[in-house]
Amino acid sequence: MIVVRTVADLRAALYPRRTGAVGLVPTMGALHEGHATLLRAARAADDTVVMSLFVNPAQFNEQADLAAYPRTEEADLALAASEGVDIVFAPEAAEMYPAGFATTVSVSGTLADTLEGAERGRSHFDGVATVVTKLLLAALPDHAYFGAKDAQQVAVIRRFVTDLGIPVELVVCPTSRDADGLARSSRNTRLSPDERAQALAIPRALSGIQDAATAGLRDTAALRAQGLAHLEAAGIHPEYVALVDPVTFAPVDEVAQPVLVAIAARVGATRLIDNIVLGGA
Repeated sequence: MIVVRTVADLRAALYPRRTGAVGLVPTMGALHEGHATLLRAARAADDTVVMSLFVNPAQFNEQADLAAYPRTEEADLALAASEGVDIVFAPEAAEMYPAGFATTVSVSGTLADTLEGAERGRSHFDGVATVVTKLLLAALPDHAYFGAKDAQQVAVIRRFVTDLGIPVELVVCPTSRDADGLARSSRNTRLSPDERAQALAIPRALSGIQDAATAGLRDTAALRAQGLAHLEAAGIHPEYVALVDPVTFAPVDEVAQPVLVAIAARVGATRLIDNIVLGGA
């Protein structure tokens, strides 16, 4: 495994490998088993696996959150090597955003303005879209791998990849969960034991909604109320519990087609997100 810090070095390292498929796994480090599942998917499908390691300052709307984000490069490189990564691209911020940088990739409309866009600020998805565009153009992969837990982020990326005609196939892997059901996240390490127990109400709320829909409940307002009851019983007051179209993120009134159920909530000082997709009638 080699580690490169510049786009020029990344392209030079990839040049002789272009005879086979290239897979890119974008990460912000603080790797865990969820990232490992993405790396394994890439390793199984691609001849060359590239992992990016970059804490993107442009997508943090809270400077305290950026400052608190864990930087664990040594451990991250060890995990990447153990999963068979060929090239790690670990640039400094000045490489991604050099002096005079003045371009933003922005997806308009409901897709980027609601839920995470509303809670974290419009600049959040602008930052995501811009950095992922730069990573895709730097590596020019055949496949790029993302986790389903970040459903709105994936939808935003899919939108601009389609709109801009970027020649890459997006591969979305299922949400990775710990044995207790909590979706894996770099933020989980911030939870105290009591907070982690409280946080389990989030997957329970999703399961409750899933069970109610499976039993035949189709009204999204009633389904949302089911989820809220689980959260409130655990003392969690969510930022949102939303049932939306998984492509446009427009709200829906009835489960008559696939519906994304998304939750965001703070447990203590830690902000967590999770989701499931309900099938159509």
